[in-house]
Amino acid sequence: MLEQSLNGTWKMKKTVEDEWLDGCVPGSVLHDLLKQGKIADPFYRDNQGQAMEIAVYDYEYKKEFELAPEMFSCDRLVLSCEGLDTLTEIFINDKLLAKTENMHRRYEFEIKPFLKPGFNKIVIILKSPLNYIRQRQELTPSWGTTDAVPGFQHIRKAHYMFGWDWGPQIPDTGIWRDITIKGYHMARLEDVYITQTHSTSQVQLNVRVRTTSWNVEPLSIETSVVSPGGEKNTQIITNHDPENEFFFIIENPELWWPNGYGKQPLYKVAVNLKSVATVLDSQHFQIGLRILTVKRQQDQWGESFAFEVNGMSIFAMGADYIPEDNLLARCNPSRTERLIRDCVEANFNCLRVWGGGMYPDDYFYDLCDRYGLIVWQDLMFACAVYVMTQDFADNIRREANDIMKRIRHHACLGLWCGNNEMEMGWVDWDFPKNPKLRTDYIKQFEVLLPSVAREIDPQTFYWPASPSSGGSFDNPNAENSGDVHYWEVWHGLKPFTDYRRFYFRFVSEFGFQSFPGLKTIESFTLPEDRNIFSYVMEKHQKNKAANGKILYYLSDNYKYPKDFDSLLYTSQILQAEAIKYGVEHWRRNRGRCMGAIYWQLNDCWPVASWSSIDYFGRWKALHYYAKRFFAPVLLSACEEGTKATLVLTNDSLEPVSGKNFWRLRDHESTTIWEGSQAMTVEPLSVFNCESLDLEKFLPDMNSKMKTFLEYGFEIDGEIISSGTVLFVKPKHFEFRDPQIQLEVGENQDRFVISVTAVNYAKNIELILANMDVVLSDNYFDLPGGESKEIEIIKSCLSGPVTIDEIKRGLKIRSLFDAF
Repeated sequence: MLEQSLNGTWKMKKTVEDEWLDGCVPGSVLHDLLKQGKIADPFYRDNQGQAMEIAVYDYEYKKEFELAPEMFSCDRLVLSCEGLDTLTEIFINDKLLAKTENMHRRYEFEIKPFLKPGFNKIVIILKSPLNYIRQRQELTPSWGTTDAVPGFQHIRKAHYMFGWDWGPQIPDTGIWRDITIKGYHMARLEDVYITQTHSTSQVQLNVRVRTTSWNVEPLSIETSVVSPGGEKNTQIITNHDPENEFFFIIENPELWWPNGYGKQPLYKVAVNLKSVATVLDSQHFQIGLRILTVKRQQDQWGESFAFEVNGMSIFAMGADYIPEDNLLARCNPSRTERLIRDCVEANFNCLRVWGGGMYPDDYFYDLCDRYGLIVWQDLMFACAVYVMTQDFADNIRREANDIMKRIRHHACLGLWCGNNEMEMGWVDWDFPKNPKLRTDYIKQFEVLLPSVAREIDPQTFYWPASPSSGGSFDNPNAENSGDVHYWEVWHGLKPFTDYRRFYFRFVSEFGFQSFPGLKTIESFTLPEDRNIFSYVMEKHQKNKAANGKILYYLSDNYKYPKDFDSLLYTSQILQAEAIKYGVEHWRRNRGRCMGAIYWQLNDCWPVASWSSIDYFGRWKALHYYAKRFFAPVLLSACEEGTKATLVLTNDSLEPVSGKNFWRLRDHESTTIWEGSQAMTVEPLSVFNCESLDLEKFLPDMNSKMKTFLEYGFEIDGEIISSGTVLFVKPKHFEFRDPQIQLEVGENQDRFVISVTAVNYAKNIELILANMDVVLSDNYFDLPGGESKEIEIIKSCLSGPVTIDEIKRGLKIRSLFDAF
């Protein structure tokens, strides 16, 4: 196969105007207009509104290219379009080649009859998605979430582009992935499907190869498998049929494991279609050897729901992933790798790709393979009613076929999920419903899409919806089966402790909002905007009730912050504490519950939201908390009244032996009572360490307001997991000035900040002014008289930094300083 890229500089314009501008492919209309200075940054202040004005127009992209002579000599020339967003008309040398209508699909078109030797011209017209959905919604009204532009469900385009309760209405359009011309001689590879059969000490790989040939000459297929260590095994079939199978036996296979459970060795598979020594076409894959499915089994609590990897049930820990930007041209592998590395740093082993965005690029799945993150893959349907016409059914069948073939070989792929929240919506939400649309739902998510999954990727588990108990509208958000979205904490204004009332089998969504940090807010505001109820700040808060909810929870837990920056900080502590309550409870009940996936990991623009990492990649307090509450070995405390139970959860593969300790201390950190206990906890298990009855030390409100519990688990003198518990809400605790002291040291590859507190300090935040850096820990508690070392790895800094610059830029505060 020969290939000629059409990426690079194109010309673009509104179809109703004459001025041509430089455009870039891959890219988008808004990104090109922004680069050419024709629009202001849509993320700044209230500029987002201009996107809706731009979206009512059609746009034209054109490029002249010289077809290489060797390309023109090919038997067949195919225009390969990896991503067209969304409604397009494609012309080659002024002749209409095709029309497209699905952002999520890959398209291929035979174009040799349209081409000529030498220079050729390609034109792609991008039709307005906004006008389209408005017209369709008027003709066939149907329900979709009210946070988005009405009618978004009528087009196969990333839904979030039309707005969500965390995202702006920026329905961009463009040629958003690679576009190339591919030339073929004699034959081509149509499909390669790799399956695995595991047995004791060996794996059989079955590589099924489908080809299309238009030549009578004998051809051969050469397939090779290369181990992580470089060992190569090659097989060749001559005089091949249209469908051929190769079988490789891999002795003593190196198995792929999720992060925290083992390594992620990857094997390379290459398939070459050849005529004698000439390679006509080839495909290359990286795979991991593993058995990955979902275990559903009746037990004393109902029916389990757990990822099972190589026969081992995994407690899934992670977050829900949304698109990384509203301008997709800004996304790139290095940005995504930073995000994935941040997940691994916080002890994630799983990500759920939410169904209202788009299917990520190949490099996203490559990174999840490499770093060991199981991917729960929603299909791209969310919070809407879809009308099942024959055209729509054909369109989504092709879409599912494309995406399943594209990523089914990845080691990270854990399951296919039909949609986000629509089965639950049909049962619990108030929107117009009729029998025909209810039947359409069943046809789409319980007939059509699972049938594609059975045909294209039968080795991957299919789940009809999230949440679901298995389908057919049977109590889809049930506590004792399937997966759950639990939102009574936050939307229902229930206290954080409400999480402890439920023992869900797998929680795939639960969340709590916060504001981003001051540095992020400064990126889109002027000083006069920096009030959460200002016009600009409300434009960057897409959930209309959210600011009120944050203040409601803040008033329930904390005193009112002293200034704007302190309010931002306190909102992040609220968020982190809320999610900690849920995760620690469900991890204390490992076995009954086997997953805690919080909403949400990231942002697509700078905004107040449920994310733990903001648009610029800055960790909020929640992500630092996640690093602790997702740690493989976790000591957590369940306090109730004047009692506290300490529980050690061991999600590692080895027994852990160490010492559990506790100290009841006053607000000046004087120890009132203490104890310790040596213990060994078995792998993948939970151990109730100690039930403490503290009533005699906490007889009244006055004593509770001045007393806290410190606890920890140490191995060979190193504290592995620790925390503190208050017996009143933080607003009622009588904090003393912690008198925090800092010292900064430097080693060859890192800076070390030593933090010491005279009195009890809660939620210590370290800030490095003018630097974006991830610390080894942050937003932590420190009893008086104790110290903690925080590391900054030099290689994580954007450039050379001196110890004096660290000292000058270092700022610190705790909860005491916020009020």
